[in-house]
Amino acid sequence: MKYPSQLLAEAVAEFTKLPGIGEKTALRLTLHLLRQESEAALRFSEAIKRLRLEIQYCVQCHNISDSPVCHICANPHRDSSTVCLVESPRDVIAIESTGVFRGVYHVLGGIISPINGIGPEQLNIQSLIQKAATGNIKEIIMALSPTLEGDTTVFYISKKLDGAPVTITTLSRGVSFGGELEYADETTLARSITSRLPYEKYLVKNHQQPL
Repeated sequence: MKYPSQLLAEAVAEFTKLPGIGEKTALRLTLHLLRQESEAALRFSEAIKRLRLEIQYCVQCHNISDSPVCHICANPHRDSSTVCLVESPRDVIAIESTGVFRGVYHVLGGIISPINGIGPEQLNIQSLIQKAATGNIKEIIMALSPTLEGDTTVFYISKKLDGAPVTITTLSRGVSFGGELEYADETTLARSITSRLPYEKYLVKNHQQPL
């Protein structure tokens, strides 16, 4: 596609780097920005700039944060003895939207996936093990997406937590196998959290263990 302006072409090219954005959508977004008042476009660019330069990761749970400790971990009304283990900040947002969970989180930053070159050492697993060893955590909810990689990660971490004074539970199968947690509707996700199972019963119920 030919453009009348090199600046326009460069802006479109940057938008196409976003997931799910093709060239036509990128052009529509770029032209939309051009139609806005200069102040609105500058606020947009400033928000993106600050997002990239100033955002932090919570030192306690590894979630996205504006400060060293996120607002969830810093909230004295949250139950810090119940930790919900998730793959990414997107899952924290999904679970928080249900309004049923009052504990805290631990964000792994991914799941074990040898085919994608992701091993346990690349995830925030060791810090979780250290938390569990303190005795301050009563329950860890394995809230990873019910895929083969997710189940493999849960199995690996549960073995690493052997002997730790903590109860390990997992989401009930309200979220279908092979589904991504972030795409589950709020009602299904809320039910899966409140009806969570002891990990041992989950293994028996599904008659299999991840490899």
